[in-house]
Amino acid sequence: MRALLVALLVAPFWVAVHKTGESLANQRGKPISKEETLNKSKRLTIQDSFASQAQEQATKKDKSQQFFKKSLSILKHLKSDRDKEEAYKLLAKAAEMGNQKAVEKLAANMLFGYDGPQNIKAAVSLYKILAEEGSHKGQTALGFLLSYGIGVEHNQAKALLYYTFASIGGNLISKTILAYRFWLGINVPRNCEAALINYRKVARFIAKQLEKNEELPVEKVRLMEKPENQSSNAEFLDWDVYQYYKFLAERGDTQIQVFLGQLHLLGRKGLKRDHGKALYYFLKAADAGDPNGMAFLGKMYLEGSTAVAQDNVAALRYFRTAADKGNPLGLCGLGLLYFRGKGVQVNYTEAFKYFQKAAEKGCPSAQLQLGVMHHTGAGVRKDFELAFQYFYLASQNGEPLAVYHLAEMYTTGSGVLRSCQTAVEAGQMDLSLMHYLFLAEMGYEIAQINSAYIIESEKIKIFHQNQISPLALLLWNRAASQGNIFARVKTGDYHYYGFGTKRDYITAAVHYSLAADQYSAQAMFNLGYMCEHGLGVPKDIHLARRWYSLAAKSSPDALIPVFLASVKLEATHLLSKPLLNLAENWKLPELDRILSLHWDLFLILFIVILLIVVINSRQN
Repeated sequence: MRALLVALLVAPFWVAVHKTGESLANQRGKPISKEETLNKSKRLTIQDSFASQAQEQATKKDKSQQFFKKSLSILKHLKSDRDKEEAYKLLAKAAEMGNQKAVEKLAANMLFGYDGPQNIKAAVSLYKILAEEGSHKGQTALGFLLSYGIGVEHNQAKALLYYTFASIGGNLISKTILAYRFWLGINVPRNCEAALINYRKVARFIAKQLEKNEELPVEKVRLMEKPENQSSNAEFLDWDVYQYYKFLAERGDTQIQVFLGQLHLLGRKGLKRDHGKALYYFLKAADAGDPNGMAFLGKMYLEGSTAVAQDNVAALRYFRTAADKGNPLGLCGLGLLYFRGKGVQVNYTEAFKYFQKAAEKGCPSAQLQLGVMHHTGAGVRKDFELAFQYFYLASQNGEPLAVYHLAEMYTTGSGVLRSCQTAVEAGQMDLSLMHYLFLAEMGYEIAQINSAYIIESEKIKIFHQNQISPLALLLWNRAASQGNIFARVKTGDYHYYGFGTKRDYITAAVHYSLAADQYSAQAMFNLGYMCEHGLGVPKDIHLARRWYSLAAKSSPDALIPVFLASVKLEATHLLSKPLLNLAENWKLPELDRILSLHWDLFLILFIVILLIVVINSRQN
């Protein structure tokens, strides 16, 4: 690859030098000497050599690209293990010939264990080569590996450097990671504005893709019955399952017909985009009276394709038929036609009416459109508060563009207080951990918790024993910084016991206090214990009682631990008093208070002790 670049750069240089030399000689009118003729001959030989090398490299590049594309095609339509073996042979050939995309795919397969055993050492070697060649995917992966010390020495500074280069190269994952780091101040100065800039770049890219690819977002159709071995989130649809679905579709299953139509319409799950097949399945469903099939036919005619010419009248007919049956996608489609004046006159009142009906049925696309209307004042009174409500509702129903609009509203302070913080917020163990860690690095709170939990299990092989506690603490702390109460308590526990860090009761108390502010019974109990014994906080029996009491009120599960801790606290407190004071206070008000509050627990404790005594006496 490097040789090709050199050849392409140097060859034109020699040609330019040669022409310039000839031009100067002709201008001066001097005869060319024998020595100059020999030099010219040598230059032509070198030039021909470079040109030949460049031609070979170009041919090699074309061939490697053919191998790469063929391997992907086979992987998308796997029928047997032999096909998979053939696909990876072609992929390996393409990688050996210097195809960067092939090397990237091989490295990812080795790191995450896609379709084969995990090989971190080999993956690291490939990613180092890719990073040196300027691959932003290689730089991102190497940053991830350095961040956790996977297969390489742990080095956050280098990780940040690779993320920065990858982000400059346009890698969205690195932009997301940098945004998350700036948001929380992870190895960089905390800068919410810098975080927001990176997040907005990612959001705008995704928003543009969605707007470009789908004028009317696809409504998810739930399949009531699916084969157990087929996940709806699988990257590729298994060939046998696809054949089974085709069989069901031909037998008249309208849900399967609509499902297959969507896959062919958009080219999902390894199936090629084929509008002819999509039209075929939607027509079969529509002919059987399925409103979803009718709505998707309306979408196809609205947008036009290789299978059908763009036809607003046909789109209106199918959308209206679907809407008459109460189909939310049909209602939303009608709203779009009236909103944009396609096949009908622009009528914001009618558009609003249909969007509202679709939104009431839970259609996120219609909720988004209502938000847009209220935000821009198109046909309705401009109302930022209502726009915000609709955008929020659509975002909760999985509409990505709504998340983008919400972030924009928070950023500019339209209808809400400007808040950079809120705008930002808008198999095998080793293999599972690798996936979770990669998501955790991008700031996914659930992935951070899952990663920490897997690491704590100590059933992993990719980390040394001395790496486990510090890494788990890092992940718990990051999740805690995003407001997770359980992670906050765990962070306090790590500092309390000295796991992965020096024992620090003061820091533990700080984390417990933050969790207690969010009504964590466990944190309240821990603070009570620390106040009782003066660990990290001044010894205060009264405050300890208060924390124990709050813990008991916050969670029924804390009743028994609080009862036992309170009995111990009061007994220790009473015994620590002088005997004379104990006699003077024979009424024991504190103990009396505990007995009145927890008489049922005392009764249970008494019965348990009595049973133990009876069992022991019988055994003796």
